[in-house]
Amino acid sequence: MPDLTAELQALESELHHPGTRITRERLERLLHPEFTEVGRSGRPYTRETVITFLAAQVTQPDVAAANYVARLLGPGVALLTYESAQNSADGTVDLAARRSSVWLQTEMGWQLFYHQGTPAPDA
Repeated sequence: MPDLTAELQALESELHHPGTRITRERLERLLHPEFTEVGRSGRPYTRETVITFLAAQVTQPDVAAANYVARLLGPGVALLTYESAQNSADGTVDLAARRSSVWLQTEMGWQLFYHQGTPAPDA
């Protein structure tokens, strides 16, 4: 499913702020109305909490993500898995995680329904 993987990877990457600040309006389109997240910390987050946090970011973290794989779970439902970490200014890798996202295909296109990060050893 290379096409699906590429499409969902591009959408997921928007949430990492790759070089530009993401707007509240774009976040509202990307995140399903019933979106929830369990962060790398184990804390649960609501859609509004995530939108408010991401829209308020002034600087973008240097997120490195790799090994994206998408799998269709059923009609209009896909699971995207990948690995991520943040690159610190001193060149060290921090906050490594294995990530899973459930995407739903809606009238608005693919929307992120659920996201979870699990701590992984820093590289």
